[in-house]
Amino acid sequence: MSNILRLHELDNVGICKVALPAGTQLVTSDLRLSTDVPALHKVALRDIGRGEAILKYGQTMGFASEAIAAGSHVHVHNCVMGDADKDYGFCSKVTPTQFVTASAQAAFRGYRRANGKVGTRNFIGILTTVNCSATVARAIAQQISFSGELRKYPNVDGVVALTHETGCGMSSDGEGYETLRRTFDGYARHPNFGGVLMVGLGCETMQVSRVLEESGLADNDTFCSYTIQDSGGTRVSIEKGIAAVREMLPRVNNFQRETVPASELIVGLQCGGSDALSGVTANPALGIAGDILIRHGGTVILSETPEIYGAEHLLTQRAASPQIAEQLLARIRWWEDYTARNHVELNNNPSPGNKAGGLTTIMEKSLGAQAKSGSTNLNAVYLYAQQIKQKGLVFMDSPGYDPVSATGQIASGAQIICFTTGRGSAFGCKPAPCIKLSSNTQLYERMKEDIDLNCGSVLDGEISLEECGEKIFRYILKIASGEATKSELLGYGDNEFTPWKIGATV
Repeated sequence: MSNILRLHELDNVGICKVALPAGTQLVTSDLRLSTDVPALHKVALRDIGRGEAILKYGQTMGFASEAIAAGSHVHVHNCVMGDADKDYGFCSKVTPTQFVTASAQAAFRGYRRANGKVGTRNFIGILTTVNCSATVARAIAQQISFSGELRKYPNVDGVVALTHETGCGMSSDGEGYETLRRTFDGYARHPNFGGVLMVGLGCETMQVSRVLEESGLADNDTFCSYTIQDSGGTRVSIEKGIAAVREMLPRVNNFQRETVPASELIVGLQCGGSDALSGVTANPALGIAGDILIRHGGTVILSETPEIYGAEHLLTQRAASPQIAEQLLARIRWWEDYTARNHVELNNNPSPGNKAGGLTTIMEKSLGAQAKSGSTNLNAVYLYAQQIKQKGLVFMDSPGYDPVSATGQIASGAQIICFTTGRGSAFGCKPAPCIKLSSNTQLYERMKEDIDLNCGSVLDGEISLEECGEKIFRYILKIASGEATKSELLGYGDNEFTPWKIGATV
């Protein structure tokens, strides 16, 4: 077997499968390593001149900052970002989607809600419009959760308090306000909640009454809202919330799973703690699973805008219309401006862990990350937490920081998150189950209690990418039908609600 991976015939670098010492002969050529190369890091397959493009996946991932001799380690010491020529080719690779017939469409067991949406879980959620109501919300959830009352309601998955750091000390209009309001709106209507309690303080910027008015929400049998100040203080507000949840419990417990088509599923795609194999195994396998879901009529959300930076042209080529391609590039330009005015470079990502795992530039990371999007057309571009209405592959703008990005995807309607990782990531995101996919077998063996499926078996030769994608798709249907993910079994998801804070805190 080869001791390196060359991913495309144009590539002038390869990935060392394991740590290799200087002098090692590469199995696929007469080349010998002139330097030690860590596992999953890159080696030059030929001489690369200073300023020459470094190619991986057949695409530019960086430029040589100095002359690099064949057989040398290629990483941050000799590879830098630069302006690459990109073929944006609007809509040039659009292809018709081959949908399965109605009789062949896959199905799962979900909770059909009154608004027609389908949930994969049946939680009661306690939303806080401001950090000041976090203590009250947690006290309500803890009292119900630890009292043993939930044993009487087997169809209720739990009571979760979703607290955060914002809601006040912010502008009362504009981009930051609208982003946060959309997030609350999306969670309040989310089909994985059978009931929702919304608690505010009373004097904050994000007023409960205004959220209800602007979102068209109103109190009913499974939605209740109030403020601590109007209720008479902390103790009374906790008692009021406990009473409200107790009233909801039998109603929420009455929801029953029923067989529904896979076309009702919206799956959010995430990658975190990535390594050089993420773009080789886990991400493309997840892309194949997404393609299958889309052929069955479902929806897939790609996000993390800074982590498609440098690979956005691969998505504009698949945009269903020039307008969609322009919308995607508009979000890229927004991020260039946003990072510039905050004195941050988009290439600050990859993280130290990504770099230790063999990733050098954001372009390299993005080329691997966009593989999660599969091969179908890009049908829409949405703002953070905007409600998803278009089927198929869509893009939702978000930071690359996983908790913030996943929060936005769930607010947009995702009932399940699929999360690839190469280094190991600890994450969950109630009310949506989070499926963890490892890029390599070593990680899977080391963190079996955290990882649901091992995509490293593709590199091990045990399974093809297509078979791995099919396996992920079938697992998504199992989780949607109620089987618990590893992160759910470990209790993740109560602390990862992280709305995107845009703008100044004042």
